[in-house]
Amino acid sequence: MNLTSVANQIPTDSANPPATAPGETQSMKAIVQDRYGTADVLQLRNIARPAFGPDDVLVRVHAAGVDRGAWHLMTGLPYLIRLVGFGLRAPKNPVLGMDVAGRVEAVGANVTQFQAGDEVFGIGNGSFAEFACVPQTKLAPKPANLSFEEAAAVPVSAGTALQGIRDVGEVTAGQTVLIIGAGGGVGSFAVQIAKALGAEVTAVEGPTKLGLVRSIGADHVIDYKREDFSRMDTRYDVILDIAGNRPLSELRRALKPKGILVITGGENGDRWIGGVDRQLRALALSPFVGHRLRSFIADESSEHLRDVTTLIETGKVMPIIDRTFPLSEAADAMRYLTESHVLGKIVVTV
Repeated sequence: MNLTSVANQIPTDSANPPATAPGETQSMKAIVQDRYGTADVLQLRNIARPAFGPDDVLVRVHAAGVDRGAWHLMTGLPYLIRLVGFGLRAPKNPVLGMDVAGRVEAVGANVTQFQAGDEVFGIGNGSFAEFACVPQTKLAPKPANLSFEEAAAVPVSAGTALQGIRDVGEVTAGQTVLIIGAGGGVGSFAVQIAKALGAEVTAVEGPTKLGLVRSIGADHVIDYKREDFSRMDTRYDVILDIAGNRPLSELRRALKPKGILVITGGENGDRWIGGVDRQLRALALSPFVGHRLRSFIADESSEHLRDVTTLIETGKVMPIIDRTFPLSEAADAMRYLTESHVLGKIVVTV
């Protein structure tokens, strides 16, 4: 996950209620933080299981995905995310994690698509725990050909990639697509989805990830430490920039005259708004230039999860997992995320 999709996780009473469901008194193990900070603020504790409302599903978690979105919520950076509802001085939702895969434990009164025992995956609040509450609108049946660990790597990153490539980038067969940050969580899915749509894909990455992006289908690779794509002769129909920091002028230089630039993520910039300013500038400039400059907040819906499932079950897309960590070592997983060049995704197993 990236900063632009954190907005979908603003805590609400139904998303992360403080009490257990009627009749529930059981506790669970969870990764909890009382304040914003580095991975040192994370603690494994016994807390009450989350309550679930009439439209929610209680999932017994088998695995949870780890990405930059979790880092933003752990650190409270940029400060913008605190101002939009996550808590000014401390997290409103003390349990970290969003990507989830597991089995349905119980369902709310209005839930008709799932029942106890179903294998599911989706996006909720507080998935670094033995149980998580997930709205039924953000849940789907687990792809039949994936393990729980593999499925946990999919929801946020694959959904963001699908929307960035297919919906916002409008990629079609025969087009040329440049993906910046192709070896990470979103990028590794974006390469595969663009190839599934019939595009010719060029992947921009560092030297340690070039082998990965080749293995998942990239037609061409550019080592950004050795080459500058903006100064090469090739021009692209679509550029997907994932958490990059290149100036808009350089990105536009690599576009065809009517090309589309899609910016997602915001991992750079100041401590107040991060990289969001570059996205806002792109949207403001777009009406005055020939290029179509776009950004988006990912729609975390079961519809997109089902679309991704189709790609996975037909063998066109597969999650890439760098490492897995047990729940008790979730803090180490977050350190690994920030200190290493992660290939694809990290997963916490429960």
